[in-house]
Amino acid sequence: MSETIYILCALTSLACAFLLFRAYGQSGHRLLFWSGLCFSVMTVNNLILVIDKVMFPNADLLLLRQATALIAVMLLLFGLIYEKE
Repeated sequence: MSETIYILCALTSLACAFLLFRAYGQSGHRLLFWSGLCFSVMTVNNLILVIDKVMFPNADLLLLRQATALIAVMLLLFGLIYEKE
């Protein structure tokens, strides 16, 4: 059951990234771009979670997962701070 939830989280992050990049292409608002980048890295984070917990349960990819989560949050924070409307 947990495998299904992990995969659904990855697909949801991918869908959010796609929709944010599409909205950025239509409107040109830079905050949508930074949010799209954040969700793209979150998709990678969720894929690493699937690899860690489902495919290779004996491997410990916690540090890599935390690093990608930190990068995602930093991208969004950068976009929130430095983009002016």
